[in-house]
Amino acid sequence: MQLSPTPLTGRPADRRTGAEEAIYDRLDALSISYLRVDHDHADTMEDCLRIEKALGAAVAKNLFLTNRRMTDYYLLVMPGDKPFKTRFLSAQLGVARLSFAGEEAMRTLLRTVPGSVSPLELLFDTEMRVRLLVDEELRTAPVFCGHPGLSTSTVRLGSDDLRRYLASTGHHPVYVTLPRRWDE
Repeated sequence: MQLSPTPLTGRPADRRTGAEEAIYDRLDALSISYLRVDHDHADTMEDCLRIEKALGAAVAKNLFLTNRRMTDYYLLVMPGDKPFKTRFLSAQLGVARLSFAGEEAMRTLLRTVPGSVSPLELLFDTEMRVRLLVDEELRTAPVFCGHPGLSTSTVRLGSDDLRRYLASTGHHPVYVTLPRRWDE
């Protein structure tokens, strides 16, 4: 995987997708500073580990979920090294069955594709159809790392700045507690 040799500051100089440009526009409008690394599509955990090393912080795992009827949508943000089992989250939400939402819903609601989703895409959920869920372990994390629209870049920003960004979209996290082990 090609990776920019050192973290960069600010938006990329080259042309990006409309979604990426809109996210950088919002970050700039809010005067939020961030570090950025550009890279090939980050498709594996090994790729994420290289990105984490470059940014000096862990990259969060972001899962786009839906209920059985595909009427309610959830973006779950959790530590990248933590396993996920839907039954623990379903019980906390009172939802009978959660599953991964399809690519079409992700494109329609968040203007992104599988492997690229992060809370930064909540900018596009203007109808507030997606609930943001954050694992309790991340509540006190000092920084957030995620993709700004497409998994060819990863940004690192302060958690307070992420909260400010999310507030500008109308989204506020609901904290959930997920076990590190499935037998807990």
